[in-house]
Amino acid sequence: MKVTIDNITIDVEPGTTILNAARKIGGDVAPPAMCYYSKLKDSGGKCRTCLVEVTKGSEKDPRPMPKLVASCRTTIMDGMEVRNFTSPKVLEARKAVVEFLLINHPLDCPVCDQAGECHLQDLSYEHGSEKTRYEFPRRTFEKEDLGPYIQLHMTRCILCYRCVFAANQLTGKREHGVLERGDHAEISTLLGKSLDNEFIGNVIDVCPVGALTDKTFRFKNRVWFTKPVDAHRDCPTCSGKVRLWMRGEEVFRVTARKDEWGEVEEWICNDCRFHKKESKDWVIEGPAHIARTSVISQGHYSGNVGTTQQTVLIDKVVGRKPKYMLDIHSISDVNRKNVDLSKIEGPAHSDDFNVK
Repeated sequence: MKVTIDNITIDVEPGTTILNAARKIGGDVAPPAMCYYSKLKDSGGKCRTCLVEVTKGSEKDPRPMPKLVASCRTTIMDGMEVRNFTSPKVLEARKAVVEFLLINHPLDCPVCDQAGECHLQDLSYEHGSEKTRYEFPRRTFEKEDLGPYIQLHMTRCILCYRCVFAANQLTGKREHGVLERGDHAEISTLLGKSLDNEFIGNVIDVCPVGALTDKTFRFKNRVWFTKPVDAHRDCPTCSGKVRLWMRGEEVFRVTARKDEWGEVEEWICNDCRFHKKESKDWVIEGPAHIARTSVISQGHYSGNVGTTQQTVLIDKVVGRKPKYMLDIHSISDVNRKNVDLSKIEGPAHSDDFNVK
């Protein structure tokens, strides 16, 4: 089936959602998603950040859809035309959704372990407002102990249900869920049970905010001060393919590997995640691929400058270009094309830029 998203037409399989079709194009064409997770069944449709405008339903019925639709739950029709970042309605609605998500969210990014890899941070910087109109007291919760490995900060939770689906589908023994309803809803366990299943640590990776964090990494380091490397080991329980967050030879944290959309590639067990914190336990493959726009990169992204070329897929977009199409040399005179900063020995000097 053919679908056109932000003036780019691609062919997709029947049954593909608008969100997954947009992800095939990439860049800003793909709407943000805070609750949808492709590897978790029944996820999506809760956060409303992926709303898009359907300007043409299909070839057979070209009428536009009257309201914005959730792209993670709407399947494409042949000839459908969709607008994401080229639609003022979508941008205005997304700004309102971010405002709702931040109503009860505390401003504790400086002390949150999720800072630097938080999807809500990215969403608020991209689509949020610089101030809030909320004048009422924010929700507070009693501190709850979920066991020795996982820390719950319910004030940061946006009720995306990812952790509930992950525990239900991966462990087969879910101890926590959503209690109460409406503005009283919260993630909790019944009768104070702890989360102790051998795959329960994956709820940390699927959480898009800092509501569920790793107690073994808590307050030990900032993520942008560590170096992420891919590693593996022979594990009888899981694939053993992980990402180590190291500083020197010390392993501060172990997580699952994630793709460009922030989703886990392969689930890992608690033994790999919490108990293997020495470099000798792992076979290190090399630096993890981190986007250069991420604060985590900090000069240790994989590959040298100019060694990889991004395929130009988006040359017909009406409006601004997606971020990964930005050419810094066309805007800045300092970063000249004939000066390769990665090849300069030692600190760069003004003489290094006097290249004729």
